[in-house]
Amino acid sequence: MAGLPTTARVVIIGGGVVGCSSLYHLCKAGWTDCVLLEKNELTSGSTWHAAGNVPTFSSSWSLMNMQRYSTELYRGLAEAVDYPMNYHVTGSLRLAHSKERMQEFQRAKGMGRYQGMDIDVVGLDEIKRRYPFIETHELKGALYDPSDGDIDPAQLTQALAKGARDMGAKIIRFCPVTGVRRENGEWVVATPQGEIRCEIVINAAGYRAAEVGKMFGREVPMMVMSHQYILFEEIPELAAWTKEQGHKLPLLRDVDTSYYLRQEKSGMNLGPYERNCRAHWAGHNDPMPEDFSFQLFPDDLDRLEHYLADAVARVPILGTAGLSKVINGPIPYAPDGNPLIGPMPGVPNAFEACVFTFGIAQGGGAGKVLAEWVTEGQTEWDMWSCDPRRFTSFASAPDYCVAKGMEIYGNEYAIQFPRHAWPAGRDRKLSPLHDRIKALGGQFDAYNGWERATWYAGPGDDTSEEATLTFRRDGPWQQRVREECLAVRDAAGILDLPGFSRFNLEGPGAADWLATQVTGLVPKPGRIGLVYFADDKGRIVTEMSVVRHGEDQMTLITAAVAQWHDFEWLKSRMPADAAFTLTDRTEEYSTQILAGPNSRKILAEVSDADLSLPWLTHQETTIAGRWAKLVRVSFAGELGWEIHTKVADTATVFDAVWAAGQKHGLKPFGMYALDSLRLEKGYRAWKGDLSTDYSILQGGLERFVKWDKPDFRGKTALLNEKQQGVKKRFVTLVVENPGDCDAPYMSTLWHGGSIVGETTSGGWGHRVGKSIALGMLRADLTQPGTAIEVEIFGDRFKAIVQNDEPLWDPKNERLRA
Repeated sequence: MAGLPTTARVVIIGGGVVGCSSLYHLCKAGWTDCVLLEKNELTSGSTWHAAGNVPTFSSSWSLMNMQRYSTELYRGLAEAVDYPMNYHVTGSLRLAHSKERMQEFQRAKGMGRYQGMDIDVVGLDEIKRRYPFIETHELKGALYDPSDGDIDPAQLTQALAKGARDMGAKIIRFCPVTGVRRENGEWVVATPQGEIRCEIVINAAGYRAAEVGKMFGREVPMMVMSHQYILFEEIPELAAWTKEQGHKLPLLRDVDTSYYLRQEKSGMNLGPYERNCRAHWAGHNDPMPEDFSFQLFPDDLDRLEHYLADAVARVPILGTAGLSKVINGPIPYAPDGNPLIGPMPGVPNAFEACVFTFGIAQGGGAGKVLAEWVTEGQTEWDMWSCDPRRFTSFASAPDYCVAKGMEIYGNEYAIQFPRHAWPAGRDRKLSPLHDRIKALGGQFDAYNGWERATWYAGPGDDTSEEATLTFRRDGPWQQRVREECLAVRDAAGILDLPGFSRFNLEGPGAADWLATQVTGLVPKPGRIGLVYFADDKGRIVTEMSVVRHGEDQMTLITAAVAQWHDFEWLKSRMPADAAFTLTDRTEEYSTQILAGPNSRKILAEVSDADLSLPWLTHQETTIAGRWAKLVRVSFAGELGWEIHTKVADTATVFDAVWAAGQKHGLKPFGMYALDSLRLEKGYRAWKGDLSTDYSILQGGLERFVKWDKPDFRGKTALLNEKQQGVKKRFVTLVVENPGDCDAPYMSTLWHGGSIVGETTSGGWGHRVGKSIALGMLRADLTQPGTAIEVEIFGDRFKAIVQNDEPLWDPKNERLRA
């Protein structure tokens, strides 16, 4: 065994497939002075008992990218590192029992084709041709993925480890990490074999990631599930078919019933994700053992009885096979089921690559992404879906993690409907107005834990969870959302918006420093302005509203879910000797949006503010004797103000505004209405329209770039892009005769039989009465009036490129009124 070195550039904690892939990809990037520490033997955590399925399917663009990369890597890995591997690319059939599932498959097919994958949606005859042992009762069709298959997890891990060792990295087995400390700008990692100093540490500890996280003062949001699969003995009929055909059956996933069925040599492997699932190590009565290497939980077959019966009815030859073995092992879950890959929140030079539910399928792509984070400080694809900073402190509560993990596990294959709100782990953060909003009919969803009204139900409206399980726009909310939008258009609407992230930036030099970080101008004192942050490649990192109070005193406001991401982006780029400070004040304030032509009349009755001040100004006032900040902006695209108050005063201020507004037609409106209103104005949403998948120029944001100011982050890259020519541009599209559904995120755009772009968001505009899609389109097709096609769940609809201005109130006359 190699001895423990005393120094390294990077130390990785955890020797499963993700840790070894991270090591391999760091070496591929030229960072070979890396050490991986494993508590036991490589693969001894979740990797050794993993089933080893390698799908590409995902409803997430970034996860599909990551899984696609894994399949591409694995196909050539054995030869690249000279290590034999069993990797069977069998293809897969993902079965659909409903029209909605077929719609999901059509969307995935479009995304996959855009990424260069030959995914297809097939009918019953083709299912039967590819899988002759299947019964097709109750099926509508299937998604066929030729790249799907299975791999030996241990061989994969050892191949990655060998590749890393061959490039100079070190792997120290049977070397648990017992602690870490920060010393002179470095990490000191303690083990029974001694200490090792390094620049960067990566937590790749799998289901033990929370234990490792605590060493850094980090509460990792995760829990551990018991996942079972059953191996069956040889089936002679299957053995004969395989011998005759020369290949294995496609992997079968009955996603509506919630299991996969895979050929294992001449037997089968059944892996359910059961609703009556079980969490492990979830409390003081069930602590995680000191060591669980290469161990399993006791069998619990009663949980699987329903799924086994269904699988036998679907593939009757399974019923002829004897049970060979049950595997019941731990797999970790984050509260949304996605892994944690990226900077460790609040901890310098530390990263996470852990909590993988599908570590084998995602391991190759995860190593690539992690290595990019470490070596470049940014990733090729926007990876917000996996960024650890997407969760803030509330999400680390053990009961929340367990509730969400069990919900995700039991619904692992569920369709992600746009209007469906998952019920577990709710009411974590409530607005001061929550009871009032609920009494008015508010229907809620969580935004970084904050409960916000999405729409307001009336008497007799169907508010059941079942009613939201649709892609159609005409759910029970549709008429109510229209009424809310028209109230904002014709009279006034008020929206309760708790959880806006807000940071105070103040002190000598604050404004000058901020000017170097944003592409445009910092607003003058007394004004508010929208600013954009680019990375070094000129890509869109985030947008913030800057409320400038004084020369070097301002509040930066950003999305609720961006709280940790944006605070860290700012904090990590401040000079070490800065005389100014950055303070997170999110929890201290709340916000209401008052918008509509009567909003000025309403405010005039409750405050003595100067309501003639122009658009993009702000002022302090009192309402019902309580302090309030009025900010003259409106994401709804009508005359309006944001009313910022201290949390304790929010209900009093709301009551006064509500009472004054009744004679002026004031109605409550929710997040669905706000989304419709902002689409009509072409306002971008973070991590949809605004992401690092696009540059500032591609995003149509050049009006927020001040080219003649001194250097700012991303300027060189943006100047180069401007000189070379922007390859695709942001457009607003109106979809003609769109049918029952609007374009979801990442719908493909077509022209002349070729894919020419993608949507970034879409929905119905109630003021203009049209289906709107925002998207990125090949630059030569962005002339207004150009006709293209947008693919919506497999069908293509004509869409027209609009002028580079809002569809509603293009000159902003109503906004500035």
